[in-house]
Amino acid sequence: MRSTIAIGAAALVAATLAGCGGGSPGASVNNSTAPGTLIQSPPLRVASLNAADLTAQLTATSQGQALVALAGAPTCGVDFHYFQYQTVGGKGEQTTASGSIMAPTGGTGCSGARPILVYTHGTAVTKAYNIADITDSTNEAWQESAMIGAFFAAHGYIVVASNYAGYDSSPLPYHPYLNADQQSKDVINALTAARTAITNGLPSGVSDNGKLFVTGYSQGGHVAMATHRAMEAAGMTVTAAAPMSGPYAMLAFGDAAIAYSSPGLGGTIYYPMIVDSYQQSYGNIYQATSDVFSSTYATGIDTLIPGKYTFTTLITSGKLPQFAEFNSTTPGMGSEPGTGVPQLDALLAAPDPATSPIGALGFGSPYLFNNSLRIAYELDAQATPDGFIPAPTTLLPPSQTPALGIRADLKKNDLRGWTPQAPVMLCGGMNDPEVFYKINTLAMKALWAPQIATGQVTVVDIDPTTNGNPANAGQIATLVGTIAAGVYASEPGAGTAKISADVQAAVLANAAFSGFFSAPGVPNSPQGVMALEVASVASQATALYLGQGVTDPATLAGDVGNGLVANYHFPLTQTACETAAQNFFSHF
Repeated sequence: MRSTIAIGAAALVAATLAGCGGGSPGASVNNSTAPGTLIQSPPLRVASLNAADLTAQLTATSQGQALVALAGAPTCGVDFHYFQYQTVGGKGEQTTASGSIMAPTGGTGCSGARPILVYTHGTAVTKAYNIADITDSTNEAWQESAMIGAFFAAHGYIVVASNYAGYDSSPLPYHPYLNADQQSKDVINALTAARTAITNGLPSGVSDNGKLFVTGYSQGGHVAMATHRAMEAAGMTVTAAAPMSGPYAMLAFGDAAIAYSSPGLGGTIYYPMIVDSYQQSYGNIYQATSDVFSSTYATGIDTLIPGKYTFTTLITSGKLPQFAEFNSTTPGMGSEPGTGVPQLDALLAAPDPATSPIGALGFGSPYLFNNSLRIAYELDAQATPDGFIPAPTTLLPPSQTPALGIRADLKKNDLRGWTPQAPVMLCGGMNDPEVFYKINTLAMKALWAPQIATGQVTVVDIDPTTNGNPANAGQIATLVGTIAAGVYASEPGAGTAKISADVQAAVLANAAFSGFFSAPGVPNSPQGVMALEVASVASQATALYLGQGVTDPATLAGDVGNGLVANYHFPLTQTACETAAQNFFSHF
């Protein structure tokens, strides 16, 4: 999942990587349509860099230097391969998909038998998403590809990453978004095909040493957990897994947003993707898109994502609203229909911006979803309540299948109710405004309490504003914005570059700020990484808004704080969690 209001300047972005490529001379084509078939062998080598060249290219920019400081200097070179494979769609139909094999190269710790790391990526909106194309910084996948290459392939893991069915060269006309059964099959099919390529011989000469790690972020967190579950159910050995910031408790997550008026950032993109995925897979949500979506957006929304648009152009072109998932008019008042039950209408009303600013952003006009959907959803949630929302009871989805199609589908793809056999690390941030930590990670934490007690499951909260004290929640954005405004006000004659640099230094030097962290400034600590990233984004946000002509310190403080919120889920939390995953996997 990605924020739709990110300031655009990520805290950590690797340099564009270029290197000698390589075709697939004498490649053979396998015409079998069996799932897991490698279509072309050997797969195309897109780029190849030894450790020295990779290090040089990464450290050629300040952003790349920051990435190397967190991931560690590459100990291996990396060959980036593009492969295609046979898989299935959300209805079980035959299709194909593509992905990347990042193979380490070099001496000890890089060659021969190496562990495989399966990586599952976050939400993407452009059809052209291709995580193998590391040479094209305009591709939506490029930043994630560079990050995973730096954290894992450059340290000896063979990385296998699917683009997923529906993206890149896949002919599937939709993407089975957050479909646990299909996406886990898709990833396992990608792994099967990649193992064929490895067994047949890649130029680097690496082989599978039998260790298998599974990790992913955001949408990929859900996919990673679903894949881990499916692998163990199939008798496959998983060495360890690290799902991160994923929507695991799908029904509870949906209930919070729709039935209890708590939508998160990015919902105007994520929720249509869920509706389209489940309508394609199960066919039980609507007869026409206008049954669910307002007339402003209903036409063409079922084929919108993945497509030609980016996160930004989906909004600027008017294809989707930026924030308003729901109608700002309280149901039951004026021309808006209600349930006729005051208590239920109150639940459907927009929240108070003073107490729920993120939730309040989700209400406005023009809006995305019809009130009729929310009313039907609310009534179904009352009839068949979830065990975690609005108050924990059983912690699990209801044993009875909800009557409403979308809630039945969310329950089908909910990941609560299984117990892992392999070690697991869950990572996220308590104040995530997009994938709510309290509903998803904390639900799994509560359900896996016995495994946590034995050390089999580890939970990492990188959030700098809580440290076990919920009263601190939300303070960091206000604090950092105030620091930035103070620096600006104290340097009226300084240029933007100096002010932004001084903001970064002032944030890290501020005692109140560092007091939120368990290890401020320590690159290999997840919270330390978060501290460094927050300071970096504050600096970039200050430069951005000063460049846009913001001159009022109070306005600048608010804008910088909002910039942190917009970048919280991605890339801030992801980079901190990748640090935690790298350290976690190193113990096996």
